[in-house]
Amino acid sequence: MKTIKILGIIFLVLVTGVVIWYFAIRKKEMKIVLETEKPLYGYISRSVTATGTIQPVDTVTVGAQVSGTIKYVFADFNSIVKKGELIAQLDKSLLNAQVHLYQANLAVAKSQLIFEKSTFERQTLLYNTGAISKMDYESALYQYNSAKAMVQSVQAQLDGAIKTLSFTDIYSPVDGVVMQRNINIGQTVASSFSTPTFFVIAKDITNMQVEAAVDEADIGNVQPGQRSVFTVDAYPDNTFTGNVQQIRLEPTVTANVVTYITIIKAPNGQLKLKPGMTANIIIYTKEDSNAMIISEKALKFNPDPTLEKQFKLIALNIDSITKVHVAHHQQNLSNTSKNKVIDSTGAIIPKMSFVWVKQSDSIIQKAIIIGLNDNTNVQILKGLKPTDEVVDNLSNQTKTDIKATGVTTSPFMPKMGGGKKPK
Repeated sequence: MKTIKILGIIFLVLVTGVVIWYFAIRKKEMKIVLETEKPLYGYISRSVTATGTIQPVDTVTVGAQVSGTIKYVFADFNSIVKKGELIAQLDKSLLNAQVHLYQANLAVAKSQLIFEKSTFERQTLLYNTGAISKMDYESALYQYNSAKAMVQSVQAQLDGAIKTLSFTDIYSPVDGVVMQRNINIGQTVASSFSTPTFFVIAKDITNMQVEAAVDEADIGNVQPGQRSVFTVDAYPDNTFTGNVQQIRLEPTVTANVVTYITIIKAPNGQLKLKPGMTANIIIYTKEDSNAMIISEKALKFNPDPTLEKQFKLIALNIDSITKVHVAHHQQNLSNTSKNKVIDSTGAIIPKMSFVWVKQSDSIIQKAIIIGLNDNTNVQILKGLKPTDEVVDNLSNQTKTDIKATGVTTSPFMPKMGGGKKPK
């Protein structure tokens, strides 16, 4: 009986030791879990960034062609003016006096013309009857012609004086908004050497433009017509849209950095954009709104030798598959409208790459042709189907962890709230 009790105790100790070893000391069996994703259709683009300033599309500088003293100012900053509207006026006193002087001179000249005409007619009758000499006749003709020329000369002077007088009225040459007013009542202006600036008028502030400074490294991808978005500090929550209109060829060099002024047309129907605002700009050089995309990290995945314990690795002959895919791509891709990379030149830029796809207990290498790459996602032009499980990464977990968490795909995939499975 005592022997049986001892044997029982020894058996319990052995069982306890085995249990402790199995659950606490024994190295748990590790299982490799693949993080995978399936290709999705979505938006992808390539873009360049720049900064710039908001400017009116066209401005007009208004000045005066005559010197004088400002007597009236009818427009101020931000005034909305119409073409032909009187916006300022110079003192007319001196010019009015000059007009009156030429009017008086013209009256004298016309009176002299009447007298010389009458004299010439009398001398003509006398000359025809032989009462006077030819010299007297020619003298009368000369006086008559001189009187006519004098009338024309004074008339021209009067017309010039009237025109000069009209320059004292300053009219708006366009419909627009006054951006600058550089004059005040009583101010004396001189137009002897250069035309003084009275006003600067923006033609149409409902259509503005952004003067973007694009770096020389990016300017090669920018073309007229490309879509652009930008923000301004005054409205950080608003995004404004525009299109590239012009790339100016004259470079600007600042601190050894070469940039090119790129004009972006920007509608301003709500008048939020004001001249001089700083804009942070994104120009989309290429974009596709319905592209098949996968994560860029899938292109960087390389199988670990430990995968051979669980999966069968099937690698491709890179040289042969590259030749086959490139030839097929050049022949057929131009006829495929889906998933094209569209830019202002219509160019499609293919590039060969490789990914690994999980199929049952195998991991198969596939050659693919990619287009756009925004450093997060890449566009798949050929080589994958939406049902393919593309391997992104791998991680080690124990069987217990797998049973508890149920992780068989990427841990970065979104989970349902509360840990419940989707219905």
